[in-house]
Parts: sequence; structure tokens; C-alpha cells
Amino acid sequence: MSAPSEERRGSLPRAYQRACLLMLLAEGSAHGYELLDQVRQAGLTGAEAGGLYRCLRSMEEDGLVTSWWEPSQSGPPRRTYLLSRTGEDAAAEWATGLEEVRDQISRLVERYSASTSKAMMSRTP
Repeated sequence: MSAPSEERRGSLPRAYQRACLLMLLAEGSAHGYELLDQVRQAGLTGAEAGGLYRCLRSMEEDGLVTSWWEPSQSGPPRRTYLLSRTGEDAAAEWATGLEEVRDQISRLVERYSASTSKAMMSRTP
């Protein structure tokens, strides 16, 4: 398997899009393009509008978000999204789970760093 490309290194996998949206919407309501920009800034650099809107639609079907059309001063109305009570609970669950994943990854990277340090020391003449 090859190393991650420069543009993918440090980027969150697409599987975290729902979690990312939940936690961003916990900050308050937002419209789709606003969320797309925020998701990319949060680390899902490969996020695309189509996938984001499909995810938001699915989240609404699951009762995690509510949405409505809001008039815009600079163009057509925009769909605005807000977390439901169920969505707030899901965001909290994801946050806890991601903290655990972060800790697991930290331990794995520390273990890797320790083993490569030992390997480098054993190769030194």
C-alpha cells in the first residue's frame, strides 16, 4: 500500500462527515454551503456539495436535523439546518467516541515512534 498523497494526508475520512456535521450544527443553525466550507476547514478536505447534501437529507430523515427554506439577500432562498434534540444527543455520543479514537490513535503513533526510535538506535554503529 502506498503512502497517502499530500492532499489526503491529515484529512479526515469521508465516514466522519456525519459526525462533523452534527458537531458543527451543535454550534448553531447553518445553510449548506456554509456547512461545506466548515466541514472542509474541520479536516474533510475532499468533501463535495452533493455528498454533503445527501448526508444532511439522510440526517433529516433520521430525525437528527430539521431544515427550512430561508430567503437570501444575494440570491435564491437557502436551506438552513438545525440540530434536533436527537441530533444533540448524537453529537455528544460522536464527540465521546471520537475522543476515544483520538486516544487510541495517539497510543498507536507513540508506539510506532518508540519502535522506530529503537530501530534507528540499533542501526547506529
